[in-house]
Amino acid sequence: MSEEKSLNFIEEIISQDLASGKYESILTRFPPEPNGYLHIGHAKSICLNFGLAKYFGGATNLRFDDTNPAKEDIEYVDSIKADVKWLGFEWVKECYASDYFDQLYAFAVQLIEKGLAYVDDSTAEEIAQQKGTPTVPGTGNAFRNRSIEENLTLFAAMKAGEFADGAKVLRAKIDLASPNMHMRDPLLYRIKRAHHHRTGDDWCIYPMYDFAHGQSDSIENITHSICTLEFIPHRALYDWGIEQLGIYPSKQYEFARLNMTYTVMSKRKLLQLVEEGHVESWDDPRMPTISGMRRRGYTADSIRDFCERIGIAKRENIIDLSLLEFCVREHLNKIAQRRMVVTNPIKLVITNFDKGEEILQSENNPEDPNGGTREVPFSNELWIEREDFMEEPTKKYFRLGPGLSVRLKSAYIVTCESFEKDAAGNITTVYATYNSDSKSGQDTSGIHVKGTLHWVSAKHAIPVELKEYDRLFSVEDLSNADGDFKDYINPNSLKTVNAYAEPALAKDALDAHFQFLRKGYFYQDTNSTKDKLIFNRTVTLKDTWAKEQKK
Repeated sequence: MSEEKSLNFIEEIISQDLASGKYESILTRFPPEPNGYLHIGHAKSICLNFGLAKYFGGATNLRFDDTNPAKEDIEYVDSIKADVKWLGFEWVKECYASDYFDQLYAFAVQLIEKGLAYVDDSTAEEIAQQKGTPTVPGTGNAFRNRSIEENLTLFAAMKAGEFADGAKVLRAKIDLASPNMHMRDPLLYRIKRAHHHRTGDDWCIYPMYDFAHGQSDSIENITHSICTLEFIPHRALYDWGIEQLGIYPSKQYEFARLNMTYTVMSKRKLLQLVEEGHVESWDDPRMPTISGMRRRGYTADSIRDFCERIGIAKRENIIDLSLLEFCVREHLNKIAQRRMVVTNPIKLVITNFDKGEEILQSENNPEDPNGGTREVPFSNELWIEREDFMEEPTKKYFRLGPGLSVRLKSAYIVTCESFEKDAAGNITTVYATYNSDSKSGQDTSGIHVKGTLHWVSAKHAIPVELKEYDRLFSVEDLSNADGDFKDYINPNSLKTVNAYAEPALAKDALDAHFQFLRKGYFYQDTNSTKDKLIFNRTVTLKDTWAKEQKK
């Protein structure tokens, strides 16, 4: 075990289990169903399961809960593996519930032989009615009294495909009066003819999640099975199955799942967004999926930091999305390369710059002492931001205007002499002179200015497209919102902007993170090409959302 730290309640349990000699080492598992892409909520579970194993010197299995073939696909399997690896984790074994179909079937037969399971011909509606309510006990039916021999024969016939889908189910025979509704003869197997991505058409019966989960944990000798709070009522059945089968006693523990503002965490709802065209794809940069966040430019370090900061709790709560964005900003500030990009340009002509062009040096990241510098071409015609020029400057306006001086980032101090307008009254060109003694890093001019502007040399500029992303939903807590959740999609969640960028961007690595000066943090999109560079805004320089909502 690594250095001492304050332990959460699950870490305390594991620490006690190891100290008492209950286990020599721990084995956890991350068990996603491959029916969609992983989201930030799964990242919390990934960090917890793999983090526990790492901290206590154990290991973690990646197990796919592939017991519902109609909704599962190899595409999701591949995306899940890519996400876990990108987050920085390695599993000791790659497992599938389908690996255990023969063993799970044998376990079901064992329960039948003990008189603890029976084949039921009731419809789903009839079973639901027979289960009663939380205050009214359930009632048995004639099928519950079938003999062991008849149940064995019928279950074998189910496996052989002799009955139609939904015609029969296998149920555990436990307690129809149990206060825990999950213990009122829960379903163990159902008939479902669906092609499985790994076993093909070998099976037409599939185990229910509650049956496959605990038994799969036991088969793998999982010591600590970490689930979210909604599985608390399922724990009794988890323990019952292990006890009745006399198999390895895996134990289930629960923690609060991640709920976050301005976000949905339901794979069903996320699938709706994709299928109905509200977003481009599962990895749309507005999606809370891990792949979407990766495409947007979030870093694995920042997501792990976020998961560490929110901690592990026993009670549900909702985490502010701004905390995740803070973690992203904090990491990107350390690693992002600084670049200059102009989004709403006007031309700045330096009338006394007669060198043609000059190659300047500009630092890549002032937060990184080893970040080095890059070459930036400078000429007598530059693009600057329209907002950085004011025809009639106000008293505390420290940018460019008639008679005002500013420093051009990594270049010279310039002073505005005049400007031109078009027929509509829009400023098109600003004319200025530069002080040759004011070069950044070599300034001997003695001139002091308060404003510094970013710029791009007009004849060297490259066109780029910026995707400025914002929150996908406009309300903070969608769980309390009335009506369809899609009614709250933010119509301004994506803005596309054409811009001019310094030429270094065309040569930078595809996986580099950038801070476009005064614009925000950006990351090159997967659809970007040499002929059309596209950059996604990862996050703004400051938390502007809260400020915008107060207007």
